[in-house]
Amino acid sequence: MIGIIPIIGEPFSLPFLIAAIVPIAIIQIWAIIYLIDPYKNEKSYYLFFGIYGVVNTYVYFLVIQKLLYVNMGATGLWPFITGVLLFILLIVGMNWMNWKSLYSGTYHRLQQKRTIPVSWIAIGGASYVLGQIVLSFIHTDSTLSIFLIVCISFLSLLTAFFSIYIHRYLFICKNLDIVKQLYPEFGLPKSERYKRKNKKKRKKEGKR
Repeated sequence: MIGIIPIIGEPFSLPFLIAAIVPIAIIQIWAIIYLIDPYKNEKSYYLFFGIYGVVNTYVYFLVIQKLLYVNMGATGLWPFITGVLLFILLIVGMNWMNWKSLYSGTYHRLQQKRTIPVSWIAIGGASYVLGQIVLSFIHTDSTLSIFLIVCISFLSLLTAFFSIYIHRYLFICKNLDIVKQLYPEFGLPKSERYKRKNKKKRKKEGKR
């Protein structure tokens, strides 16, 4: 998570570090099970990756807030409230568009990447970036600070998009039989996948 770098950078702020380090630590510990056995935990990986996207977007939200309050000297609750609203709208908007598309097709279409309305995502993403630019313009005239906030906002769009994997996980849970029909090896340990592949090879050789 590269978002932690600006958090621990100068000028240092302990409250922002505490707010960021707890969810980061939890997601890093969770990731260990996918290093141990990624094949067996294939289904839950979709949930993990979705929450990973939310956590990363949240950390980038904290980075922007730190720039506003610590670096730019913003005061009052208005910048924080505005930032929270933009963060919520970004996550909810991404998942709403995915939800609308997800339940209009099948898991196979989802894998073919034909369920996401790109134009609507572009509009939503542009609105988020524009909101952050307006917020930064109010509190600073520093070109560098505004540029940093714009860059972080674009990174937030990417990580927010990852959050749609939460809906993919829910879709898989509700339609596991369909997923198994399309991908029989889904969720099996690596050893079991090799056994299935060997059986398929033997059947083909036997037919010859």
